[in-house]
This record gives sequence, C-alpha cells and structure tokens, in this order.
Amino acid sequence: MGVFKCKETGTWYVMTRYRDWKGERKQKCKRGFATKRAAQDWEQKFHMQNAADMDMTFEAFYEIYTKDMKARLKENSWITKQNIVETKILPYFGQRKISEITTKDVIAWQNEQLAYRDEKHKPYSQTYLKTLHNQLSAIFNHAVRFYDLRANPASKERREMLFWTKEEYQKFAAEMMDKPVSYYAFEMLYWCGIREGELLALTPADFDFQNSTVRINKSYQRLHGEDVITSPKTKKSNRTIKMPEFLCEEMQDYMKQLYRIGKNDRLFEVTKSYLHHEMDRGAKAAGVKRIRIHDLRHSHISLLIEMGYSAVAIADRVGHESINITYNYAHLFPSTQSDMADKLNQFRKDGTDNVIKEQGRA
Repeated sequence: MGVFKCKETGTWYVMTRYRDWKGERKQKCKRGFATKRAAQDWEQKFHMQNAADMDMTFEAFYEIYTKDMKARLKENSWITKQNIVETKILPYFGQRKISEITTKDVIAWQNEQLAYRDEKHKPYSQTYLKTLHNQLSAIFNHAVRFYDLRANPASKERREMLFWTKEEYQKFAAEMMDKPVSYYAFEMLYWCGIREGELLALTPADFDFQNSTVRINKSYQRLHGEDVITSPKTKKSNRTIKMPEFLCEEMQDYMKQLYRIGKNDRLFEVTKSYLHHEMDRGAKAAGVKRIRIHDLRHSHISLLIEMGYSAVAIADRVGHESINITYNYAHLFPSTQSDMADKLNQFRKDGTDNVIKEQGRA
C-alpha cells in the first residue's frame, strides 16, 4: 500500500488502508494525481482526517465540518456560511495547522478585515465583521466539542448584544405609525420576541384571537430570487405564543385593513431590507440608538428578565433552550447572586436563632 504510478496514463494514484467509524478495516483508492508529491499529500491528509488529527490543516478540517454540518443547516444558512468561509477565511487560515492557530492569528486576520475598503473606499459594516468572526468561531467550536481541539482561539470576544428599553421602543414605535405595515410588524417583533423570518411567514391562520395566541411553525427566506417558506430554525422554535390583549386588538385591526387577504396568505409581504430601512428611519426620527432587527428579540428577552421571569419560562416563549438564555443573558440578571447570598444569610440566621432558642429552653 502506498503511492504508485499508472503506466497507461502517467498519473499517480494512492492505495491505502484505514479503519472506518465501526472499527472495520477498509481499503481506499484515489487516482488522477499529476505528481507523486500531490498523491503523498492527499494520503497524509486522508489519514489525518480519518483519525481527526488536529495537526491537519484548517482547510482539511473544514471538509470534515462540511460533512458534519451541511445537512443540518438550512440551505440559505449554508450558502451564506460557505461563501464567507471560502472567500474570507480559507485564503488566510486554509494551509495552517488548526492546532497551531492562536488568538494572535485571529486578531491579525480581523485587522485585515478591518482594513478592507471597497471601490468606494467603504469598509465592511460592524454587523458583517461580526458575522465573519462568528463563522470562524463556529468552526473552531466544532473542533473543540467533537474533535478534541484544545481551545477555540476565536472565542475571546463575546458578541455585543444591543437592546432597547421599553421607553426607547415606544419612542421608535410612535414614529412607525405613519406606515401600518411597519408599525404592526415591529409590534410583533418587540412584544412577542419572534425572529424576522418567523414574522414574515405569519398568516391569518396562525392567529387564534379567542385564546390570544399566535402559532410559530414556519419561517420565510428569500432563496435564489424566490420566496421560500421553510420549517423554523430549530425544533424548539415550533411554539405557540400567548399575546397581550392590546396586541391581539392591534393585529385584528391590521387584518381588517388588508384587502381580501386569504387565511394562508402572508400578513407582511415586505422584504428584510424594507424592515432594515424602516429601522434606520424610525431610530433616527425617534433619537434612539440604531439596533439590528434581531436585537428586538434581545429587547423582548431583556424586558421579560426585568419583569422577573425565569430562564425556563422565557426560553419556552422565544423558542430557545433555557441554558442558552442563562448563558447569553446572564449579565442581565444582576441581582441573582445578591439575592442568593441574602437568602442564604437569612436562612442561616433563622437556623441559628432557632438553635439558641432551643438551648435557652433547655
């Protein structure tokens, strides 16, 4: 077994043995290499990938990541990820050993992205830069969780989480009242904490005004120039949300304004770019900081935390795992540790007082 030259074609081929995931011995043949060195490089890479050896290159590990993750992600999510990795990440990290990439390397890569300017001398937006970083970090996280990479060198930065207070949102909402479709769309986003794709997939059939609920069971995407309705982001995302009374009344008013809408027609036939433009317009007019559409979801969650609801209850409402709520929003529970300490202090004090009383009786 090894590298051999084909006399008929003049090219090189590899014959090698390996053990599959069941531990069974298998044989692999790969043909068509122009040089002996190319065949040897392929054989080395194959065995590293099969053994999940973290001395493999980043590019080699990305092939493993693709096999593991492509089928698990929605088509539009994978297309976005693939484009970013192949154009912005692999050119920089592709030939480096994944185990040798450090935080300094990640910072140097970030600096290159920060220095970029297009033909109009405009840099990448902060949102896009964060997206690039998140995609890089996701690959390292996969290597850490499932292939024993020691640490994620891109995990040193936490994504900035922005949100509006109730007062800030109400100022913004007042500026949206001149366009009903915008006003009611943002009302649903803020007061229900739903995702943008979930909002744009809503139909009249999803609402049960008798029970004050809205059903979330699908998501809207724009793929290859066409409107596509898909299943929600995760299994947990399939849920029924109880709406406040005022929101039920608002949505009934909105539906009455829509001319001959069918039960299964989309309520908000606008684009994501339309909502982003309206966010720009409303934030500027209201004099509040500009946040992302997804930050309205953060705003809803932070409001519920402020109202005293548990991570489990909030997770059920927004379609998250409770552990994600606890981890991502821990900084919004400022009184938790203090409350615990105060209650433990009181618990011990009460116990000590009882012991003293008992001793006094004796």
